[in-house]
Parts: sequence; C-alpha cells; structure tokens
Amino acid sequence: MNEEQIMTALEEVIDPEIGINIVDLGLVYGIEDKGNGNVVVEMTLTIPECPLVDQIVADVKKAAESVEEIEQAEVKLVFEPKWTPALISDDAREQIRARQMSAT
Repeated sequence: MNEEQIMTALEEVIDPEIGINIVDLGLVYGIEDKGNGNVVVEMTLTIPECPLVDQIVADVKKAAESVEEIEQAEVKLVFEPKWTPALISDDAREQIRARQMSAT
C-alpha cells in the first residue's frame, strides 16, 4: 500500500459545504493497510451531524479505490479526537482567506 498515493487521491474529495478537500481540512486521521488491497480510511467530519455524510463517505471510498493497488476501501468515521479548525492546513487557510476577501 502506498499511503501517499491514497492521500493524493483523497485530495480530490471536496467537502461540499466548505469547498476545500478533506485532506487539507484535516479530516483524514489515518489509513490502515488490511492487506490484499484492502484499506480502512479513518476520518472525521467537521460536525458529527453533517447532512452530507453519505456523499462524503461514498466519495472517499471511490477516491481510495481509484488507487491502482486498492481493491476495497472501508471508511471508518470517528469523532475522537474531535475535529477543530486548528487541523486545517496552511494552504486551506489561504483558500479560505482568499474567498473571504473576494466576498467583501
């Protein structure tokens, strides 16, 4: 398993409400190799009651399985540790600032 390739694929998954990828938002906590092309993507959501959870989970599964050696991906949602804006990458912070500035 190439965790870097999977993380790159997951960068294509955009949080539909925020418009930034889930990796830069800090929503992906880890990837576990289960062997034989099976992985578990451990992630969280910005809020536990996210109305778009099904879409995000389906997009994560599809993105992970797009990596050549991955046969099946399971998405494990966790809420500990709790997500906070401190997990957002510097690139994502710049994107948010740019949007805020263009909106004013």
